[in-house]
Amino acid sequence: MLSLSEYAIEINGLVKKFGDLTAVNGVNLRIKKGEIFGLLGPNGAGKSTTINMLLGLLAPTSGKISVNGIDMLKNPERAKGQIGIVTQETVVEPELTAEDNLMIFGRLYQIPADELRKDIDFALKLSDLESFRKAYAGTFSGGMKRRLETAKALMHAPQILLLDEPTTGLDVQNRTKIWELLRKINKEDNVTILMTTQYLEEADQLCNRIAIIDHGKLIALGTPSELRQKIGMSTILEVSGDKEMLPKIAQMFRKAGLEPQTLTNKVLASAGSKPVEKIEKILKLLSASKIDVRNVSLHEPTIDDVFLKLTGSEVRDETGSFKGGRGMIMRRG
Repeated sequence: MLSLSEYAIEINGLVKKFGDLTAVNGVNLRIKKGEIFGLLGPNGAGKSTTINMLLGLLAPTSGKISVNGIDMLKNPERAKGQIGIVTQETVVEPELTAEDNLMIFGRLYQIPADELRKDIDFALKLSDLESFRKAYAGTFSGGMKRRLETAKALMHAPQILLLDEPTTGLDVQNRTKIWELLRKINKEDNVTILMTTQYLEEADQLCNRIAIIDHGKLIALGTPSELRQKIGMSTILEVSGDKEMLPKIAQMFRKAGLEPQTLTNKVLASAGSKPVEKIEKILKLLSASKIDVRNVSLHEPTIDDVFLKLTGSEVRDETGSFKGGRGMIMRRG
């Protein structure tokens, strides 16, 4: 077993109640130093409440949170100093240059003047914004603003970087650049990364381990590979179509001896040991019943499938996402 000093974050018996509502119900979680860790959960699962307690923005009803061995309840300012935050809402000053955005943030963190210039140079280089040092942030693309926001979060040299849906709203090219930046931060600077995401592909691509929270409880924890094995799903048979056709498509699944799961625009099921035979049978049934479909496919189980199997829900935007960016100014810890 790892010692406490080898964990970046340790959560023990965490509970948060709002009146009669238990939003977080006895969560235990350890995140190793140097990990990229994903926290997933459907709307109302308790994910954002957990994050807000981790940031010291909400006091837990009971339980303990340690950040690099520092008790968040007993020494919150020192614990907060270990964390850099990138909120879901990108916060950059459009009328200031990239350099000035970082300068102001560094001063708010009370970084000594003789260190601040070096820190700005490092942050601009890390985020691939060196050539835009004197450019106004208001002229930046969404991806560039996101990289600048990430650079701001690293100005006080935190040991942990926490990101709330870091690539929401970005196109594929900018999303890929953010992924590259996060891998670089993690590998070269040994920064532990905790991220929430609504893109399950993102969790699969980036995260060493993933935790899934539902109804306030931790229901699954492991590497992407371990989670796939955990649900015991074989090849997935998937049929997409118009919403009004989905009940009929699901009926064809049942006729083929499969247990269908219906989502917003598709029906899917584990195809069992003979996936080719199952897809042929489904195609014949669909054709005989004259049911129009958009696509029929077989694929290996993904993190999407794991999530759906365990929670019965699709990932959706969660209200109440933490907005702690500007309220988390603290001295360097």
